[in-house]
Amino acid sequence: MITMKDIVREGHPVLTQVAKDVELPLNENDKKTLEEMLLFLKNSQDEEIAQKYDLRAGVGLAAPQLGISKRMMAVHFQDFDENEYSYGLINPKIVSHSIAQTYLSSGEGCLSVDREVPGYVPRYQKITIKATDLDGNEVKLKLRGYAAIVFQHELDHLNGVMFYDHINKQDPFTIPENAKACDQ
Repeated sequence: MITMKDIVREGHPVLTQVAKDVELPLNENDKKTLEEMLLFLKNSQDEEIAQKYDLRAGVGLAAPQLGISKRMMAVHFQDFDENEYSYGLINPKIVSHSIAQTYLSSGEGCLSVDREVPGYVPRYQKITIKATDLDGNEVKLKLRGYAAIVFQHELDHLNGVMFYDHINKQDPFTIPENAKACDQ
């Protein structure tokens, strides 16, 4: 079972590297890792389990956050309209995106960052992602708003980018151009 001890923190070199593509079909070891990543997210959102194992709640986790430089990510969350997203994805990539941007007015957090980083993180308002799921199926997901933000955060990890790299250094609370807040 993955716990917070398994998650590498900012400053670890793997978090600034571009992760390598995963060979398909998925080998047993990679499949098990991705399944455990998804289970971690579910456990982290279960109050009883999270408290017992001292887990921070998370909605997404990328393999580099476990020190594994592979293009795998898991997400498990509900958006503001209560649509559920629960995926283990291999080699995900954005195939199209909107010009319009969005951001969370509360800012973003990260399981690999043990501090609060204030500021707005500009993201595309809508994205389309292609990936392979845990069962080896090609998936194409059209995402908007909060879901698009979560997926972009995890995709950044696969590209060696941290969320705070997007924050305006001079004025962290500058509203990104062509953007509106994505909140409930």
